[in-house]
Amino acid sequence: MFGVWAIGRFFKVDLNYALPLGYPIKQGSAKCKPSKRRTLLILNCHPNMNEKQTKRISKFLSLILRHKPDSVGVELDENGWTDINVLLEKMNVAGTKIDRTVLDYVVDTNPKKRFAISDCGAKIRASQGHSVEIDLAYEPADPPQFLFHGTPQKIVPLIKAGGLKKMGRHHVHMNAEAEPCIEVAQRYGKPVVLKIAAAKMHNAGYEFFRSANSVWLTDNVPPEFIEFQQDKD
Repeated sequence: MFGVWAIGRFFKVDLNYALPLGYPIKQGSAKCKPSKRRTLLILNCHPNMNEKQTKRISKFLSLILRHKPDSVGVELDENGWTDINVLLEKMNVAGTKIDRTVLDYVVDTNPKKRFAISDCGAKIRASQGHSVEIDLAYEPADPPQFLFHGTPQKIVPLIKAGGLKKMGRHHVHMNAEAEPCIEVAQRYGKPVVLKIAAAKMHNAGYEFFRSANSVWLTDNVPPEFIEFQQDKD
């Protein structure tokens, strides 16, 4: 059992469980100083959580809040929200033992702002990307003239034939900038960035929505509204 100092408070926690999935903390490092009672001094919020650890929790949260809430036994309401205290309790029971401080850290430092916490601070949801049936209740919005979507090169012939489809998710995702689309697409192969004539689509009667983390959403994109740009290395 260890004592942990975080944000002005002192906690006693077992380090096998304080960080996700049993990540160890090295004693004697510049960030951790053991005492005779085997305590650790943590100088700020979570300096021992590296990018890999944070990303691992983020992926688990995405699984729960977007796709499989029943994997830990939580329920999402009709708009995708779930109670944070219940979520933490269920995650702890499932073996990923984190507290509210860790959760807030993961949410706040997520580079794509995938998660949103309610104004009252009691609930959390994924900003978009759900495969479970929920209604995010975003209001229709007027898109910019062009939006961008990243896809692996091997999928391009299918898109040319049938356009962009939401597949197992609620919407097709687009971005106002091309660069983030490259990062998404290259996970699955050689990335290609598609340019979407969003304003033209909107004028033709297609609805667009903008998520809390500024991702643009629509039901589908017919091929006549897509400009197929040069492949990106």
